[in-house]
Amino acid sequence: MNPAGHATDIADFAAGLRYDSIPEAVRERARIQILDAVGVGFAANAFPFAAKAMAGIAALGGNGDCRVVGRPERLAVRDAALANGVLMHGLDFDDTHLASIVHASVATLPCALALGEELDADGETLMAAYVAGMEVAIRIGLAARGGFHHAGFHGTGVISHFSSTVVAARLLGLDAAQLVSAQGIAASTASGVQVFLEEGAWTKRFHPGWGAVAGITAATLAKHDFVGPSRPYEGKFGLFQSHLQAHLPDADMGQLSAGLGSDWKLAETAIKPYPVCHFAHGAADAAIGLHEAGLDVDAIRAIRILLPAPTLPIVAEPVAAKARPQTEYAAKFSAPFIVATCLRLGHFGLAELRPEAMADERTLALCALTTCAADPETGYPDFFSGGVELELQDGRRLRHHVRVNSGAGQRQLDRAGALRKYTLAAGMHLTPERARETAEAVLAIDRHPVRKTMLRLGDP
Repeated sequence: MNPAGHATDIADFAAGLRYDSIPEAVRERARIQILDAVGVGFAANAFPFAAKAMAGIAALGGNGDCRVVGRPERLAVRDAALANGVLMHGLDFDDTHLASIVHASVATLPCALALGEELDADGETLMAAYVAGMEVAIRIGLAARGGFHHAGFHGTGVISHFSSTVVAARLLGLDAAQLVSAQGIAASTASGVQVFLEEGAWTKRFHPGWGAVAGITAATLAKHDFVGPSRPYEGKFGLFQSHLQAHLPDADMGQLSAGLGSDWKLAETAIKPYPVCHFAHGAADAAIGLHEAGLDVDAIRAIRILLPAPTLPIVAEPVAAKARPQTEYAAKFSAPFIVATCLRLGHFGLAELRPEAMADERTLALCALTTCAADPETGYPDFFSGGVELELQDGRRLRHHVRVNSGAGQRQLDRAGALRKYTLAAGMHLTPERARETAEAVLAIDRHPVRKTMLRLGDP
């Protein structure tokens, strides 16, 4: 670490990063992850929250020149960043770096697209900014070691302020000293409480977009020599002390800058196969495995769901609310509902979050049979392992456990897999031809000016 602090290390890395210094394998993974985020953004437009969020954002800011994925609105740059963040994260179907517990692409891409379009940046500059932001987002999460969530903060909601600041600073051409100040300014905006979990409220949806707004603000102020603190992470009353609280001793601050520019974390990020909280993906895999083995769900007497112990307060509690989620967003964070659906149907997609699916008494009857417990074989935090144990009416017991959840590690989605997901997701809002055209545009994002790409992504 630089004696001046972690913000200086990060600033030196981000200010000096060039497109050609990023390995092609990392750039290819970045294209795939950007494709996934954009596809989820298109799909969000098929859900009621999108129009309501857009109405509020437009009322706040009025018209501008920046486009929004799949929308007719043209907004001012910060409002467009907020809007794209809401769409890309609103379905909780976007990528996650498992060990850092951060939705890395939505912590960086909304800022990159909006500000890149505003500045008429070229594709290579956008790619370098996105990669720099991704690397910083992941490392902040790794350093926190789950502490943000344990203390009651949504990790992505906090981290997106810093990663978006790095993205904005890179696009605006800040030097390293200004980038240090920009991170310090962002430390005064970072928040994102997890109280939404109590009732499935919508606030999580706007957290990363709000981080993008803050990042553009912080970098612009710093570009004009506004002075921020130089040790926003490790300083007294800095981010880690204020947000981790009792969990501060568990943090590994060295992760903030370890391997920057040589050990590329971006490529580890997992693309979600299910539109639900990533903590329940291993259990969903296990339930699908039992379904595919020929399970008769009517023969089930009891269901025991095994989850990583630190995730139980998020996807398993309070028990009564998780057994009968009242909103589609609450259902995304209900391990009983997710597992019951997978046991019945053998899959979980966006259609399983429709009101009629959530009200299906056959699924809710299975939810009532569930209990959740800590998984003794978990691979957490490297993987979101999970298992399902069944007791049948005739006394037999069935069990399936998944250590490496689908979409992660050696089960990571490749370009073909990501394209299949994109086609299904974007197809909820676009014609097949438009879905194909937009996919081609995204996968060539580093070869064209950002304005040209956004012209394809916005609604004509």
